[in-house]
Formats: sequence, structure tokens, C-alpha cells
Amino acid sequence: MQDLESLKYPIGEYNPPETISESMLKEWIEQLETLPHEIVEITAGLSDADLEIPYRPDGWTVRQVVHHLADSHINAYTRVHLTLTEENPTVRPYHEERWAELADGKTGDIQLSIDILKAIHKRLVSLLKTLAISDFDRTYFHPGAGKEFTLGYLVGNYAWHGKHHLAHIQLTLNVNYS
Repeated sequence: MQDLESLKYPIGEYNPPETISESMLKEWIEQLETLPHEIVEITAGLSDADLEIPYRPDGWTVRQVVHHLADSHINAYTRVHLTLTEENPTVRPYHEERWAELADGKTGDIQLSIDILKAIHKRLVSLLKTLAISDFDRTYFHPGAGKEFTLGYLVGNYAWHGKHHLAHIQLTLNVNYS
């Protein structure tokens, strides 16, 4: 059995680079672009029983992870727009663990969240590709963290976030199907 930390963070925690390059941004935007397709592929053919498997003891189920991705990336989309249209806006934190416990997160059809991810990512990626490199230096304030972040940080964080949860699903399926 793997230790709890490697189950929580199968690809490691997000460690942003000190300097964000244009090539990093391009790579992260590509990762955001492919995430919905990767979720479709990894969840294709899963049964309701498969979707109820938690990725770690006391962790979310595969179903909750898929719904969480949609919930979280809706917030990312909103944060990007706020950051681009306001001067250092304060973004609203939310209780992701409580959202995951709502009925739609615990028992809802994952196709609904996959459809949200497809649409949100199509809009988000199309916007990000139009931005000047200087736009990624725009900031927002996150009261939960108590500090400012750049738009570039956000893009990298959400690219990592998608890979992080894809790894959770893959780990769950490997453990339960191998």
C-alpha cells in the first residue's frame, strides 16, 4: 500500500517556477486544451461501481473527482476573467470539499461535468491564446491564501490541477484493475 502523501499527490504538489516563460505558458495552455479529452478517455466505459471507488482512504470517489474538476475549473475561468477586467481583484474562495459532498457531486452523471469541462476549456483556451505575454503578469488577490497571484501562476496551477486529478483517476483504476 502506498503512503497517504503519494496517494494525495501522485504527481507531487504544485511548485510554481520563480519565473514563468512564454514556452511554459504555451505548454500549460496545451495541457488545459487536452484535459477534457483525457477525462473522456480515462472514464470511457466505467460502470457506476467504478465511479464509486475512492482514490485513497477517506478520499473522493472517481465520480467526485470528475465533478470537482468541473467545479474548480469554472472558478478558474471566472478568476481569469476577473483578473483581466479588474485591477487586482479579490477572488472568492469556496469550500471544494463541501461542494463534493452535494448530491450532484456524489451521485450525478459525470457526463454533465465532462460537458462543462469541454465548454469551459474551449472558452478558456481560446481566450488565453489571444493574450499578450504581459497579461499573464496581471494579479489577483486570494483571501484564503492571503496573497496575490499572477495570471501566469493561475494557468500553471490549473494545468497541474488537471494532471493531478487525472493521476488520481489513473491510480484508482490501476489499483482496482491490475
